[in-house]
Amino acid sequence: MDETGEGRRLWHIGAVADRTELSLRTLRHYDEIGLVRPFQRSEGGFRLYSEQDIERILLIRRMKPLDFTLEQMRELLDITHDVSQPDPPTEAQEKLRELEAIAIERRTALERKVAMADEFLARLRSLTSAGPRDEDGGRTG
Repeated sequence: MDETGEGRRLWHIGAVADRTELSLRTLRHYDEIGLVRPFQRSEGGFRLYSEQDIERILLIRRMKPLDFTLEQMRELLDITHDVSQPDPPTEAQEKLRELEAIAIERRTALERKVAMADEFLARLRSLTSAGPRDEDGGRTG
């Protein structure tokens, strides 16, 4: 962690990777495509991230399991800035509602997949707890 002349706390990319549970490669990619750029670079050229940068990265991370595209992530980051203004644009609020509906739909689909995985695990457990069987399907031992 470093500090700027204004007392702002900044984190090196490794610390940000640890906090966000994202790889260094992913964070570098986000920088390269302009999704989340670090607040500044050190004299040695190392990426330094602010708390606000980390919050943006965490928002992106929360979108990943719901299969949002990088473009949708970029849109949401822009919208969150717009709707935080005193008189947010109507278009931004509408887009936010649209993204919320997409998130709800995808979360529901994810819940169905988790339920199916739970059923599969329960079936595997019942098979393993039943013990070995002979050729006729009867229990051995």
